[in-house]
Amino acid sequence: MAAFPPYPFTAFNFSVEINVPFLGPTLCNAAFSECDGLEMTMDVKTIREGGNNAQQIRLIGAVNYGQLTLKRGMTNNFDLWDWFDAQQHATPQQLRKDLRGDVDVVLLGSDKKTEQVRFILKKCLLTKLKAPALNAKDGMVAVEEMQLSYESMTLKRPQGGA
Repeated sequence: MAAFPPYPFTAFNFSVEINVPFLGPTLCNAAFSECDGLEMTMDVKTIREGGNNAQQIRLIGAVNYGQLTLKRGMTNNFDLWDWFDAQQHATPQQLRKDLRGDVDVVLLGSDKKTEQVRFILKKCLLTKLKAPALNAKDGMVAVEEMQLSYESMTLKRPQGGA
């Protein structure tokens, strides 16, 4: 029987790690206050047998992935803007291969250090980048909202965890 963590997973402590090899080892060191779009949906195919009007057969089809939306972020560099700019000026070959990033969304324990679970998103493209309302009292480069499209999502459980 698998061991369960002593506390339930919480959704309020998380980190986001973005890596685009074409642009450097670690693209972004940003903190966001909200993360949404970690989702997978399986298509369902319905088949009916001839002469059997009382039953249908359900088969699973392709898996579809959501769009990751990160809101109200702060960063101390322009790496996200550089990634978006590189994508808009890229060749189709660069967009298929070089400018795809990997993003890890890590849920942390209440101590903000212990990794509870890691969502690994592969072959991401930055599809939306929105600047916040400008305010003279803020000193950091802010991101109001950004969206990432991803081709696959896997879940990495903590070492020795459930």
